[in-house]
Amino acid sequence: MKKVLLVVVMLLFAGFVADKVIMPLYTSHGSSVQVPDVTGIDAEMAREKLKQAGLSYTIGYSAVYLREVDSSTVISQRPEAGSSVKPGRSIAILLNKRERPEYRLPDFYGMPLGDVRELLEQHDIEIRDIQEQTVSVESEEGKVVGQSLPPSTVLYEGASLSLIVGRYQEGGEVARLPVPNVLGLFLKDAREEIIGAGFNTGNVFYEYSSQLVPSTVINQKPSANTLCEPGQVVELTIVIEPE
Repeated sequence: MKKVLLVVVMLLFAGFVADKVIMPLYTSHGSSVQVPDVTGIDAEMAREKLKQAGLSYTIGYSAVYLREVDSSTVISQRPEAGSSVKPGRSIAILLNKRERPEYRLPDFYGMPLGDVRELLEQHDIEIRDIQEQTVSVESEEGKVVGQSLPPSTVLYEGASLSLIVGRYQEGGEVARLPVPNVLGLFLKDAREEIIGAGFNTGNVFYEYSSQLVPSTVINQKPSANTLCEPGQVVELTIVIEPE
């Protein structure tokens, strides 16, 4: 009798295992789900969409920054939308590069225009305007003799600047112009004044003062009214407040 009872228990246990374990595995073998399209939507929405489809995900970031795409937008996925995969499959979604790349502007003086143009294109910086300036030195022909933004200015993709390129004229004399007086002006206004007069802004130096107006020019080199060739770089010193 005990043996019969033991056999019955074993059969019941086997039936339970077959019903709850073996059969689900058997019926799920070969089943698949279709990968939804999550490109062009917010990453959080993409996660939820994949989760609802019974899929997992991994997140990666593009090596190239796309300035027209929000940093949280999915720009591609693998496997592609419409692919048939097993439930639980991990879908790789790619987001835009998180850090907006910056470019520290070099001093272009003396560089051929073609080289400068190529360098700026590599960093997606636009040349807004190119002006010509008569030069008395033949070696400056076709080379940059001035730029609208000073060296070391930090720019981001899509920014722009203007350039001044030398045009050699044999026997020609370059007219000298007086450097404008920008003392007391705010840095932004001083730069506009200098560039508008045909010169370029160069290095900016700082001096601490708690009595003078912050961000105003307290010194310039060359000094005001000095006669200089167009394109001459004017260095400025401005006030900053002590910490």
